[in-house]
Formats: sequence, C-alpha cells, structure tokens
Amino acid sequence: MADRQKVLLLTGASRGIGHATVKRFSAAGWRVLTVSRQAFSEYCPWEGGEKDHLQIDLADIEALPKSIERIREKLPGGALHALVNNAGISPKGPDGARFNTLNSRYADWLHVYNVNLFAPLMLAQGLFDELVAAKGAIVNVTSIAGGHVHPFAGSAYGTSKAALSALTREMASDFGPFGVRVNAIAPGEIDTSILSPGTEDMIKDIPLRRLGRPEEVASTIYFLCDAPSSYVTGAEVHINGGQHV
Repeated sequence: MADRQKVLLLTGASRGIGHATVKRFSAAGWRVLTVSRQAFSEYCPWEGGEKDHLQIDLADIEALPKSIERIREKLPGGALHALVNNAGISPKGPDGARFNTLNSRYADWLHVYNVNLFAPLMLAQGLFDELVAAKGAIVNVTSIAGGHVHPFAGSAYGTSKAALSALTREMASDFGPFGVRVNAIAPGEIDTSILSPGTEDMIKDIPLRRLGRPEEVASTIYFLCDAPSSYVTGAEVHINGGQHV
C-alpha cells in the first residue's frame, strides 16, 4: 500500500500557510515533500519530515534543474499527485520602505520573479512526466496583491502574483489535455507570524470583519488537489473574506 500513497510537493513550507498545508495533507495520509531555503527545522510540526525535506533556493534558476533531479529521486514510483507552489518573497525598499517602482532595481525585481513566477513554471515543466503519471494537480499561490495596489506588499511581489495568475490559465490550457489540473488560490490578509504592522487596521474593510486562518487556506488547497475538484481547472479562488469585492 505504501507505493499507492499520494505525494505532495510543497514549496515555501517553513511557516504560515506552508505549515498548515503540510498538516492538512499529512492528516489525510499523503506523503509530503517540502522545499524551502532553510534546512528542516526541529520546530516544524510534523514527524518524519526531515527525510522528505529539500533545502533549495528557488531564486537560483540556473541550479533548479539539478534540484528537480533531487526531487525526482524522492519519487521512486515516478508519480507526483500534487505540486503546490506556495513559496513567495516580497522584499522591502530602503530603510524598510514599501518596495515600489521608484526605489527598486532590476536585480531586485529579477530575484522576486525568479522565486514567485519562474520557479513555479520550471518545477511544473521539470516534473511534468510525474504529474501526468498521477493525473495530478498543481496549485499556484497568488495573492490579493495581484489584483490591486497593496499597502504593504511591494510592486514586484504584486506584479509577479498577477503574472502567476495569468500563468495559471496558460498552464491549465497546456496541461489539461494530459489530465493535469492547474488552479490558483489568492489569499488576502491571513493571520500568520509574518503579518506587517498595520494589518489589523484593514479588518474594517473586510466584509467578514476578521483575518483569515492558515488552516482555511490549507483546506482550500487540499480541495483543489482532491477528487471533489476533479472538473476544476484554470480557476483562481479568492480566500480573503470578501476583501476583493
């Protein structure tokens, strides 16, 4: 039965939504391969995760093909049932200012786009055969910042997430004939340890009048990777308490 266990590859697994996603899939019996820039932490809330953790810098696009080979070595059955592209970076400008179109350099933008846009594409391309073998699903984590100017998220982050939304549609069209579904989720203000100061003040503008919880995001990701969503592809689910309306 072990060889029939479903496998998830999750990037950006070291905190927040990533942690909640690991717990949600693990509780359902999935094997979870995690990817982050950091080594596996002894404080991560799941057992046996160290052997299934890969320390990979997704910004290093040149090294990513070799990293994909390392991932493939952890898939002895040759099947990947879900790829969740959760990793994302949003740097600050000088002295902690919002990173905008006036205080930023090309190199900074390229770094953000490598992690937020190009790495998800390359992972999906590099693991295409394994995804097809499992008739798997891809979930790209975009953001409410991809749809409008956000007070905290920077310009490179917001535009990279808008591009990732468009990429999701393109991938859904290309991967669909091979039985692989591609969707996105767009979280709003989620209550994690990395909230920017001032986020609490935004609650009054959210119709549900509260922040989202990481487990609510993780449950939506799970739905998009599971059988009940078997005819859903090319969609972007807003998880923001109605903040986008």
